[in-house]
Amino acid sequence: MKIRCLIVDDEPLAHQVILKYVEDIPFLEVVGQCHLATEALSFLSTQPVDLIFLDIRMPKLSGLDFLRTLQQRPLVIITSAYEEHALESFDLEVCDYLLKPFRFDRFLKAANRALAMYTLRKQAAESTAAVVQPVMPAEPLRIYIKSDKKQVQLAVDEVYYLESMGNYVKVWGEQKYLLTPRTLSSFEEQLPPETFVRIHKSYILNKKFVHYIEGNTIRLKNGKELPLGKNYKHVVKLF
Repeated sequence: MKIRCLIVDDEPLAHQVILKYVEDIPFLEVVGQCHLATEALSFLSTQPVDLIFLDIRMPKLSGLDFLRTLQQRPLVIITSAYEEHALESFDLEVCDYLLKPFRFDRFLKAANRALAMYTLRKQAAESTAAVVQPVMPAEPLRIYIKSDKKQVQLAVDEVYYLESMGNYVKVWGEQKYLLTPRTLSSFEEQLPPETFVRIHKSYILNKKFVHYIEGNTIRLKNGKELPLGKNYKHVVKLF
C-alpha cells in the first residue's frame, strides 16, 4: 500500500527536502509537484491524491484558502516557516503542522500520523460500502408441472388460482390455464402458504390477486369470481 502524495510549495528547496525524506519512507509516494496552489487545483481535478504537503504563504492563493476550496479534502500536512497559522490550520483538520526547517525524525512522525488517519478512513469507507451493499431481490419460486406430455415451468407468483377437476387440476394464469394430472392437495403441500390459501374444496387462491370479497364470493383482479367455501370463511382473516 502506498499513500499518494502531492507537494504544493513555491520554494524549490522545500520540494527537494520532502522528496529526499519520502525516499526513506516506504509507504509514501510522490505523484505530483506544484509550485502554486492554483496549479494544485488543476492537478487534483484530474488526479486525486491521499496526502498533500502544503505550504501556506504562496502567491495568488494561500495554502489555507486553497484548502477551503476543496470539497473532498485529502489528508494534509502543513509545511510552513510561520507558526502563527498553526491554530487556524488545525481548525481545518490538517493532520500535522511542520515548522520549517524540519528534521527527518519530525517528518517521519507526521508521516506516521498521516498513515494512521489514512488507515482509519479506508476502514470506515469499506465498512460503509459493506453496509450499503444492495440486497438483490430473491428469484421467484418456480415449479414444473406436467401438461400435455410436457414439463412446463411456471413462476408461482404468476399463478392466479388452482381449480380441482377430480384427479386433474387447472392451474390458472390471468386468462389461460394448464391442465395437469395432479390433485389439489398435492399443490397445497407444495405452494408457499404465505401466498396461497385454500378457499374451497375445489380452489386454492393466490392472495395477491384478490380484488375484493363480497359475501361468499371472492372477485379477482382479472374479473374472475371464485366461491368462498362455508368451511373456509376463517381464511379471510389471512388476506
